[in-house]
Amino acid sequence: MKRLALAACAAAVLLPLGAPALAQVAAPALPVALVPIPAPRDAPYPGVIGIDVDATDIGRRIVSVRQTIPVAGPGPLVLLYPQWIPGNHGPVGPVDDIGGLTFTANGQRLEWVRNTLQPWAFQITVPAGVGQVDVAFQWLTPLDGAQGRVVVTPDMLNIQWEKALLYPAGYYSRQITFKPTLRLPESWNYGTALDTEGFQNGVATFAPITLEHFADSPLFAGRHYRQVDLDPNGRSPVRLNIVADEAAMLAIDDAHLAQHRELVRQADRLFGARHFNHYDFLLAVSDRLGGIGLEHQRSSENSVDTKYFTDREATLVDRDLLGHEYVHSWNGKWRRPADQLTPTLNDPAQNSLLWVYEGQTQYWGLVLTARAGLMSKQQALDVLAMTAATYLNPPGRQWRALQDTTNDPIIAQRRPQPWPSQQRSEDYYREGSLIWLDADTLIRERSGGRRSLDDFAKGFFGVEDGNWDPAPYTFEDVTGVLNTVERNDWAAFLRTRLDAVGPQSQGPLAGIERGGYRLVFAETPSDYMKTLYGELGRHDFIYSLGLMTNAQNRITSVVWGGPAFEQGLTPGWEIVAIGGRAATPAGLAAAITAAKGATQPIELIMKNGSEFRTVRFDYHDGLRYPRLERIPGTPDRLGDILAPRRR
Repeated sequence: MKRLALAACAAAVLLPLGAPALAQVAAPALPVALVPIPAPRDAPYPGVIGIDVDATDIGRRIVSVRQTIPVAGPGPLVLLYPQWIPGNHGPVGPVDDIGGLTFTANGQRLEWVRNTLQPWAFQITVPAGVGQVDVAFQWLTPLDGAQGRVVVTPDMLNIQWEKALLYPAGYYSRQITFKPTLRLPESWNYGTALDTEGFQNGVATFAPITLEHFADSPLFAGRHYRQVDLDPNGRSPVRLNIVADEAAMLAIDDAHLAQHRELVRQADRLFGARHFNHYDFLLAVSDRLGGIGLEHQRSSENSVDTKYFTDREATLVDRDLLGHEYVHSWNGKWRRPADQLTPTLNDPAQNSLLWVYEGQTQYWGLVLTARAGLMSKQQALDVLAMTAATYLNPPGRQWRALQDTTNDPIIAQRRPQPWPSQQRSEDYYREGSLIWLDADTLIRERSGGRRSLDDFAKGFFGVEDGNWDPAPYTFEDVTGVLNTVERNDWAAFLRTRLDAVGPQSQGPLAGIERGGYRLVFAETPSDYMKTLYGELGRHDFIYSLGLMTNAQNRITSVVWGGPAFEQGLTPGWEIVAIGGRAATPAGLAAAITAAKGATQPIELIMKNGSEFRTVRFDYHDGLRYPRLERIPGTPDRLGDILAPRRR
């Protein structure tokens, strides 16, 4: 067996064990020699790239693309398909979804080869006398969820331009200009952050835009479409663009609309500045389009339950989605980690500051949702209780620090995990939010309530009003602005929490108690948790037996080291019977309650395929569900954080 290693600029092969020395890897067996992929330079690409996208074949979910690429002269030309997709934080560009790729020039077909070390790169040879290369291919979007996220349905579609284009290597993304057009099915309408020059007979023509912003300006279109003004007479337009499976799902009552408008108002009061000339929420009310929540500078892609507008009390899952993605316009898109601000969509990004990019966004998303009235104070407290319980003492922290989870989008790429409680999975979101709650309450405590993390938000994000070119930041930039708000050793504060690992490590829960509450466990779930898990079809016995089940009594999650784990159970086992009776979620809850303080074990008959087992849990502490309990005589700082700002 051979072991492979990549050097900085060339590939090398380690010879079999015992071989005398390293050898340079042989050139690939291709019809033409590969040329080096040109390094990007910060200079304008000559000419404007035309791109014509035809999205009318919704029955087969095929998007047809044609591009015209100006070229300066003959010779090898390398064109790139985007690999590192902003907001996905990893090398996930689905190059395998394109088909029928052809290049022509002056009517002559040009053959291509793929770079074997960088399979997102295509090489052609431009003949003499050619000033433009024509490109044609199909974006073969998934037909069902097993093939990837569904972006085309009979009633709506989601165009993500970075999945439907090639661009020339050798130039910064901000130096390459595209001129897009899009053909839609008859009578469909659309929302996007792109500036429309014209829309006639189903063809939308957009103003020229740099690749940097083009790839950051997706589009939702649909048969059932509605646009709502969220900031009437505001300083820059903020619009809610809704597509839905059915026309009735577009209905939004005045009170609910007012809450969405208040979200915009509360964000203005928090940040002060706006880093967009207009902002478009793209919202799919659908159970057919693939789920999404993805940030952009001047827009966001969001999908919610089909009852989001018509039965909002029953749809808690999506409650803080718009708030989270809107915050990203400031945090992550305008202020961007310096190690993520790469020259092109094919240069590797690093994720070391995702606990700011995503963690603080998770925090502000919840806070703004509560301040806007889209979530009640009690519901927000229940969210914090569930988060605090999850990160009180997770098994995975025994070996892996929160900081290392920022690598997950690259190494795991959001694939399902067999043991998430042990492996950890992108904990920089929710555990990261607890770090920022800790910081917020500390600032409030030390300053006697005169200052808070709101002041950091205004000082860090609320500057250079109107500028929407990315502004990079470093760890030192973060701690520097924190110190302008409240003097402290913020580097040590953050590193202690980010790098906590091993038997003595603790979760960042100090902000809960400093906020005037303590984490407790009750025998009944909170109303929020009960409604949320009812919506998701989950039955939670995590803090008792160490497992979670679905409506069919099948185990969907097992806590590493918990009672179910010690019984040898894994996700996939089905509970058939409980104490000799047919299993139901209510029956399991009753059995756990009956065993509290008793001596008899909880007996379950389990089934996995053709295998049956009887397991006995010697557990007698009853049902346990997380809640926050007020600490008498302490300031309600969490209440202050969640209260709407008046100015």
